Amino acid sequence: MSSLLITVADGDDVPTSLTRRLAAMVSDPSVTRLIVSPGSDSSMAPDAFFARVAAALMKLERLDIEVAYVAPHATAATKNFGLPHGDAAQRLAETGTAQQLPLIRDDAATVLVGRARHLGADGAKLHGECIADSDTIFNGDARGVEIEPLTVEPGVRGRLIRRLPGGWKTGRAVQTGGTNVTVEREGEWTQRVVKRSTFYRHHIDWNLVLP
Repeated sequence: MSSLLITVADGDDVPTSLTRRLAAMVSDPSVTRLIVSPGSDSSMAPDAFFARVAAALMKLERLDIEVAYVAPHATAATKNFGLPHGDAAQRLAETGTAQQLPLIRDDAATVLVGRARHLGADGAKLHGECIADSDTIFNGDARGVEIEPLTVEPGVRGRLIRRLPGGWKTGRAVQTGGTNVTVEREGEWTQRVVKRSTFYRHHIDWNLVLP
């Protein structure tokens, strides 16, 4: 097995820059594993960088490559996938086995590894409707919706933002439509208002190294 290490570098906050760098790195067909190590001193959140790498592999049609995540600390993604962080994550990246999992993306071609939220613009309540497949999450006004990937089918889940556990609806897609929808991905909020945002299972799974 041949592996490559990718870390945060200048310009990686621009998706096209990261895609170009990855394209050169994975052009060798002997490369079978990519170790994603954001580092603790990066200004970019670890999950945000990890998601960008996964999205770049999706665009390059190289989801056959095994991906290992070396997070510097516990994150939403390490919780979702049951992954260690720090030194334990590095050991897993070098010796662990990859498993095929649903890859969750959205209609803006970004990948979800940790958490996303659909929120109302300018701090207002979200006005519209959200569904997970055929199950309604809300219809009317709400604080917002939080969305997470799953390790099993159907692939993704969503619920109203709440402090209490539970309340999740699962499906192949979670879609919110409304008059003032904004999207937060991996803690990064996009202020642009959209009429609809959907997180859904990509037609090709990815290969994540798991404990």
